[in-house]
Amino acid sequence: MTLTHSIVYLVDVDNTLIDNDGIQQDLKDHLEQAYGVASCVRYWKILEDLFEEVGYRDYLGALQRYRAEHPHQVELLSMSSFLIDYPFAVRLFPAALALLKRMRALGPTAILSDGDVVFQPRKVERSGLWQAVDGHVLIYVHKEQALDDVERRYPADRYVLVDDKLRILAAVKQVWGDRVTTVFPRQGSYAHDQKALATFPPADVTVESTGDLLDYDLSRLHTAARPHATNHEAAP
Repeated sequence: MTLTHSIVYLVDVDNTLIDNDGIQQDLKDHLEQAYGVASCVRYWKILEDLFEEVGYRDYLGALQRYRAEHPHQVELLSMSSFLIDYPFAVRLFPAALALLKRMRALGPTAILSDGDVVFQPRKVERSGLWQAVDGHVLIYVHKEQALDDVERRYPADRYVLVDDKLRILAAVKQVWGDRVTTVFPRQGSYAHDQKALATFPPADVTVESTGDLLDYDLSRLHTAARPHATNHEAAP
């Protein structure tokens, strides 16, 4: 018989626990310095186009497409090493590991992320996040569409979801309602997207950074959930 937990914590990776904007800037700088401005611009255009197709940034897939366009630019093959061997741990937000440790003391805690099957797991592993949650890592193509599988793996009466994207928080709230407390750390480019802020309802709890949660009474998150709001105003 599967144990149903009273509370499960689910935490996003990019721009929630790790500075993904910083990683992207390092990649852009490396591309420009090593291969030139034109190569950087073209690779990034392919990356963004691929994002529109699959819903996440497939860095290695974009590299494959760039190579197909430039089959004789063998120098670019070293980009795969830059991506795979990147020191992700240096881009962890200062409070990331401490927050996961604190959450794990209160209930089961898992990483819940979107991404490809190679680069994203590598990022989680090399950053130290995989070890920090003892391998409790879920990576989907679209995590908001995989909530049935999340519930199957981590059955719980209630969930706490920490994510920097209001779109994701709103989609999960649509499905789980007041069974989930959504927490929105306002860090990273998505968290300051004015269109998203105007389009989606606010989270149950908003903080300026994940570090603020270290000073937060996490037990209050268990009862902070509100019913899903149908517009951009918070539900009463």
